[in-house]
Amino acid sequence: MNFEIQKRALSSVIRDELDALIVLWPSKDDALVSGQDPIAVLLQAALRHGDFEHKPGAVLSLYAHPGVKARHLVIACVAEGTVVQVRSAVNAAWTALKSSRIKRIGLHSAADLSPQVLQTLVASLADASYSYTSTLSKPKPRTLKQVVVSAHTVTAGLREALAHAQALVAGVEVAKEWANRPANHSTPTMLADAAKSIAKAASFKCEVMGPKEVAKLGMGAFLAVAKGAAEPLRFIVMRYNGAATGQPPVVLVGKGITFDTGGISIKPAAEMDEMKYDMCGAASVLGVFKALGELKPAINVVGLIPATENMPDGLAVKPGDVVTSMSGQTIEILNTDAEGRLVLCDALTYAERFKPEAVIDIATLTGACVIALGGVRSGLFSSDDSLAQALQLAGDASGDACWRMPLDDDYADGLKSRYADVANVAGRQAGSVTAAKFLQRFASRYPWAHLDIAGTAWKSGAAKGATGRPVGLLLHYLLARANEKAVKTTSPRSTSTRRS
Repeated sequence: MNFEIQKRALSSVIRDELDALIVLWPSKDDALVSGQDPIAVLLQAALRHGDFEHKPGAVLSLYAHPGVKARHLVIACVAEGTVVQVRSAVNAAWTALKSSRIKRIGLHSAADLSPQVLQTLVASLADASYSYTSTLSKPKPRTLKQVVVSAHTVTAGLREALAHAQALVAGVEVAKEWANRPANHSTPTMLADAAKSIAKAASFKCEVMGPKEVAKLGMGAFLAVAKGAAEPLRFIVMRYNGAATGQPPVVLVGKGITFDTGGISIKPAAEMDEMKYDMCGAASVLGVFKALGELKPAINVVGLIPATENMPDGLAVKPGDVVTSMSGQTIEILNTDAEGRLVLCDALTYAERFKPEAVIDIATLTGACVIALGGVRSGLFSSDDSLAQALQLAGDASGDACWRMPLDDDYADGLKSRYADVANVAGRQAGSVTAAKFLQRFASRYPWAHLDIAGTAWKSGAAKGATGRPVGLLLHYLLARANEKAVKTTSPRSTSTRRS
């Protein structure tokens, strides 16, 4: 989709030849509805008769309304204009339009736009109009091609926000595409090819390692998970170099289990098809790198994706087996369905070689996190308070929220093993926390955070599909870090760069 923003009055926008015009209306404002233009007259009547309410997501939908050239007109209330309210209004407006073939749409804000609201508008409309097509014999692709945003005031900050929003949409849709694909259309090799394609842009590098290279590195935990799979593993290393060579990078580690049967500890059959989404962490890393290529911020970022299937054949790792990780720590694998932490722990050790500013791993790691936080917020675990705070703020600002969870040392007691340095699972209690405590053992040499996205990466039921989260959170965090570094670099008093 193509997005543009214009400084326009609503009295001008209603004369445009559009397939549809969505007017976003704030909470009750007599000044906005007291005029005599077609929209004001319409709202006066609708409010008088109770056909339109000042509540988030309320809509008034019309076709071929006199005085408005757009075929479809939808007025949607954004109330006070919070991220949640704006998203609700856009979703409701698109619901009223989605059965029509809309190619060019106008999106007018009756109130002043902030950069955050603008990004929410664009991201929400892109999300609502998204259509998966890759494996359909008769696909119904998205018809929406152009979105023209208008407001009474358009600043340089809004134009920058629109560029960020467009890059975010591109990144989110890459993440959705690869997460939504069935496992036979999203193998580790295919993920690696996708990474190579993204890395063709300037300032990128991509290295892909196979089983021999991974074995040479001593990644015994990663190799153990891959033993039962016919599809060969791939360890993908992506680099975006947007800043000086000596600037420490932020490392993103995405869990890439392209299908998770549970291995020998096999999962129940019901809804196992959704285990194609167990690589949403990897998909989010691909999405972030796609967005970085669009925006080219002054920051260095490394992406690590350990990609494999978790399958139960005769060579598969067994409950009770002990393996040696890249760090040298031995691990007793009590449950082969706790495989994500095994591939991640070796990638976290590999991350040390980049002398990173921070390392963030992203994984659909535990059902326990779904029980704790549902599908609203991702679980955030961190050994570094400043990094945790930055990620929490990025989540709140982007509308891709997370919630910090505890990492008390007492939670690690259940991971003790008689036969190895650590077990890969503890008991049922606090499962998301004990999983994070396992990962923390391998991330002691840098500021580290873990995002458990098991509840937020995809939706089930009638709305089944990937959400593209947490691309928004991660991109917002990285851009904020790039801006902080730019300010420190240009400041006459700056002598060093703060570490997260």
